Amino acid sequence: DRRGRGESGNTEPYAVEREVEDLVALVNSIGGPVFLFGSSSGAVLALDAATRLGSRVTKLFLYEPPFIVDSSRPPIPDTLIQEINASLSANGRDEALALFFGKGLGIPAPGITFMRWMLPAWSDMTRIAHTAPYDLMVLAGTQSGKPLPVGRWAQVSAPTLVAAGSKGEAFFHSGAKALVGRLAAAQYRSLDGLDHSAVLMAPEALAAAIRESFGK
Repeated sequence: DRRGRGESGNTEPYAVEREVEDLVALVNSIGGPVFLFGSSSGAVLALDAATRLGSRVTKLFLYEPPFIVDSSRPPIPDTLIQEINASLSANGRDEALALFFGKGLGIPAPGITFMRWMLPAWSDMTRIAHTAPYDLMVLAGTQSGKPLPVGRWAQVSAPTLVAAGSKGEAFFHSGAKALVGRLAAAQYRSLDGLDHSAVLMAPEALAAAIRESFGK
């Protein structure tokens, strides 16, 4: 698991670079060529690691990096990290997570209420609510409503599939297509019937798409 999640320890102060180093170290321990998968903010970590690892990464599958590159949704407020940290201190993890889903992911209040009371995964997510600011730090510079940085991932040469679910919001598709335009060998694909929750709610369907892309 990533730092601060599952059985992985948390290290403070948080630094994105440590997460990239973790992934690079894991690949180095395995040896040989690898395929990388990254979902949401994990897509950025996969790209940053691939930049370092070079030819050892032979394929990437990136699912719904939440880039905001146009007016298809409002940009993330610059103060959101501070707001979530303040909520964690004052109101606890449940309210902080709701704030992240509302202002960060754009989920309306009724949707958050449904998630709280109808989805067993909510309690699991509250356990890692303290990592929500980490995701926003990973995504810094990609959620402002402006074009993605030029050249940041120019060294990533591995064939890459950037996918978004057909049931997902328009900005996921805009961001995926924008990323394809910044990579040397990338393609965009819409995955039928999936949305941003696919990792939790439809893992078998997402895994099938990953296996197909990786030729497994």
